[in-house]
Amino acid sequence: MTDLSTTPQQTQAEEVVLLAEDGTAVGTADKARVHTSSTPLHLAFSCHVFDDEGRVLVSRRALTKRTWPGVWTNAFCGHPAPGEAMADAVHRRGRFELGVEISEPVPVLPDFRYRAVDASGIVENEICPVHTARALTGPSPDPTEVAEHRWVRPEDLLVAVRATPWAFSPWLVEQLADPRLSRLFAPR
Repeated sequence: MTDLSTTPQQTQAEEVVLLAEDGTAVGTADKARVHTSSTPLHLAFSCHVFDDEGRVLVSRRALTKRTWPGVWTNAFCGHPAPGEAMADAVHRRGRFELGVEISEPVPVLPDFRYRAVDASGIVENEICPVHTARALTGPSPDPTEVAEHRWVRPEDLLVAVRATPWAFSPWLVEQLADPRLSRLFAPR
């Protein structure tokens, strides 16, 4: 009998899309091997998830994560597979990492790009479009991905990130510095 609960990503090596400086795809690489002290530029995404009460979901990365273990960040991030539509990748990763179904993701920072170095020396080097979405179901995180999660008021997260940026992922800090996203986190 075939196990329909696994995705192709779980049964074979996950690949990321490598990019030229202008954002053009130039190849692929094994995700498990691409993140090093000289990580090449590659395609990723981030997603900020809101609930019907207007709260935003934050997650703390599992302690076993290779980069930024135990750090608080946005709801989830990931990498589209070669040939995979960005929206499909965002939905897939939301289900895999947080067990959450989301509305259609809306690009908010389609040109977001960052480079950051983890305390271990591993580099993130990504063109990483940032999306928002609404949670359609409650989260049920995969403990190998997420240590804990919280629903918080967006304005509280914005204040916390600005006051203690070292306690959050560098990509979250940079994303919330952009007014195109931070305006969604301002008090209403």
